[in-house]
Order: sequence, then C-alpha cells, then structure tokens
Amino acid sequence: MAPISMRRTKTTLIYRKTKNLRAVQLLLGHMKLESTVRYLGIEVDDALEIAEGVEV
Repeated sequence: MAPISMRRTKTTLIYRKTKNLRAVQLLLGHMKLESTVRYLGIEVDDALEIAEGVEV
C-alpha cells in the first residue's frame, strides 16, 4: 500500500472511531478544517448521522 493511501486509511479509521474531526485535522497537518472534511470525503449524510446519535 502506498504511503498516501495508508495515511488516508488510518485517518479515516480514526475519524470513524472517534468522530473527532479536529484531532484528524491536527494529525494531517491541515490548516483549514474544510481541507480535512474534503480529504476524508465527509458528506452531509455523515454529519446528520452523527447529529442523530447525540442526545441532549
């Protein structure tokens, strides 16, 4: 596996397990959160699923 695909795979798994977008942003060294969202391919459906799983 190429280093770039391993990097993407690991950070995607970290995001899926923790849902901590900021931590993934720091791990990737991205300055903008939008870059991390694009890199991970996070869609509106992902955001809605996370929101539905949070009780207030």
